[in-house]
Amino acid sequence: MSDTGVTVKKCQDFSEWYVEVVLKAELADYAPVKGCMIIRPDAYAVWEKIQEVVNQKIKATGHKNVYFPMFIPESFLKKEAEHFEGFTPEVAWITQGGDTPLEEKLAVRPTSETIMYATFSKWIRSWRDLPLKINQWCNIVRWETKATKLFLRTREFLWQEGHTAHATSEEAEAEVMYALNEYKDVIENYLAIPVLIGTKSDSEKFAGALYTTALESIMPDGKALQMGTSHNLGQHFAKVFDVKFIGEDKQDHYVWQTSWGITTRLIGAMVMVHGDDKGLVMPPKVAPVHVVIVPIPFKGAEPEVIAAKAKEIAQTLKAKGISVVLDDRNEYTPGWKFNQWELKGVPIRIEIGPRDLKQGQVVMVRRDTCQKTPVKEIDIPATVEKLLQEIQDNMFAKAKAILQEKTTSVQTYEEFKKVLEEKGGFIKAAWCGSPDCEAKIKDETGATIRVRPFQKEEPTTNCVVCGQCAKETVYFARSY
Repeated sequence: MSDTGVTVKKCQDFSEWYVEVVLKAELADYAPVKGCMIIRPDAYAVWEKIQEVVNQKIKATGHKNVYFPMFIPESFLKKEAEHFEGFTPEVAWITQGGDTPLEEKLAVRPTSETIMYATFSKWIRSWRDLPLKINQWCNIVRWETKATKLFLRTREFLWQEGHTAHATSEEAEAEVMYALNEYKDVIENYLAIPVLIGTKSDSEKFAGALYTTALESIMPDGKALQMGTSHNLGQHFAKVFDVKFIGEDKQDHYVWQTSWGITTRLIGAMVMVHGDDKGLVMPPKVAPVHVVIVPIPFKGAEPEVIAAKAKEIAQTLKAKGISVVLDDRNEYTPGWKFNQWELKGVPIRIEIGPRDLKQGQVVMVRRDTCQKTPVKEIDIPATVEKLLQEIQDNMFAKAKAILQEKTTSVQTYEEFKKVLEEKGGFIKAAWCGSPDCEAKIKDETGATIRVRPFQKEEPTTNCVVCGQCAKETVYFARSY
């Protein structure tokens, strides 16, 4: 791999292109521990932006952040058999502390339902204690055996997990949709990635859930990526962990519960959807840097005057709340700097040289389209603010076009397999609702039902697999 610049075209080798961009744009690196990753400052800054937005949303609706231990007693997981069975292959176990064998194995947190709900049974006594709405930002460990894919498939990753308990099933259902729609807003309006929302099939739902809702998007290589989930847990965990309350009717009732989460895989999705052959393209709303200013001095052109003007422009933009880097390093050429900042995906580049100084202007370059525009000095702040919104909107529109182009309706199973091999993407097909038909498609093609949309579409054919009467139209795809 070359030290600088992306050497692989996105359209030729998508997987290798993705790895190059993530490593060379300095978003992440491989950790010394196999299967783990190091999140570098620029990527962590994106995660902090996501945290900031989500925290603002959930705190406004009464959710509070907490932290639970990452070590979970084996007995807690075994107590909920279905849930435990779902995670068993991926659980990392601790069997010894120092030189002393543990009396009971401890799981390194694969998810927090069991440890949290054992505690809920102590916290919740009366209807006055409800709803209980907590959230946790933490790390998760799942001992993946498949090849490491930075941000998408690693043994440790970061996530946000919301957990709520309610007095009624109606409140729990409303909470599930609340979380799902807030995620949709974050992913579409901040990360500029369009998603499909709906429910998972029973075979794809979260272990122990009544039902699972999900947000799914399609990547440029035609594979689907699950962007987030929101689960209605019903009273399943409440009955296992004895989470009860005395209602206003003086009777004991089990609570109704939800859980929901997003992970750092959103950063990987952002890279795949928006990046190009030059590197990253950052959506302005989550970009760590909005504008980079590159002075272009020439001999005899009084470089200190250009430097002073560049500094003045940077201070003006910072006063407007715009994140700015003034790249006045003398050891690199302007061309080298252009390439580096394009690789890092900074939305706007401002160039200022002797000619610009004389004309009282700068040259503004958009990262998303590479379009160059001269802008009068007096118009710089307003133009930057306008361009940032235009770039954000354009990036979403381009991603939406990819989603639409990579969504295909099919009539037959033969057509299904042909589209999957030649084009990929979401395949809309009629399904009878049988787990056997679902399993056949998965076994024979590797595709799964990614989402059963809330907005039901009447099937126009019989079931694409068995030919029997279809119940609904669903979206299939191969996935990460």
